[in-house]
Amino acid sequence: QVQLVESGGGLVQPGGSLRLSCATSGIMFRIYAMGWYRQAPGKQREWVASITSGESTNYLESVKGRFTISRDNAKTTVYLQMNSLKPEDTAVYYCNRDRPFSLTSPPWTWGQGTQVTVSS
Repeated sequence: QVQLVESGGGLVQPGGSLRLSCATSGIMFRIYAMGWYRQAPGKQREWVASITSGESTNYLESVKGRFTISRDNAKTTVYLQMNSLKPEDTAVYYCNRDRPFSLTSPPWTWGQGTQVTVSS
């Protein structure tokens, strides 16, 4: 049974930083590419960043240079370091395996997410 538990969100001023964590269980963590996703109110969930099992990374263009995704295979945990935060980063942040998703390869059950609010 897959479990995904996100933490580390909070309220921060523009320009501030947060470090999100995603603790996983019930998966062979080290073989999967992992991703971070976010969903703002009234909007669809969007992909933000990913990291492969070989630790290659990719980022949404709007967060490139500000966010860093990393993983600790021993802890089966993926992280998202977020710097220079902007109000448009406000969303609930989720982790899961990386894209693509399909009917034959769906995402794992989503966790509760962690709220990130960037406001002065």
